[in-house]
Amino acid sequence: MNFKAHITRNPEICGGEAIIVGTRVTLRTILASLAEGDTIEDILADFPTLTEADVRCVIAYAAASAAEDLGIPWVA
Repeated sequence: MNFKAHITRNPEICGGEAIIVGTRVTLRTILASLAEGDTIEDILADFPTLTEADVRCVIAYAAASAAEDLGIPWVA
């Protein structure tokens, strides 16, 4: 998955936290919503500037990051 198409960082936006391109919605916000039990549909309703692809990219990014952090091999 091409994370750069959906995720970016800019020190002048949201204190440099990772956000969805073209928005001020942070990955942390999306992941926290998912952790609280929100569905993708709930998140899209709360943040109409997001797409389903954006949310799925955040999930994939978090999974890839966890795999790297834990030393689990990543298969492309």
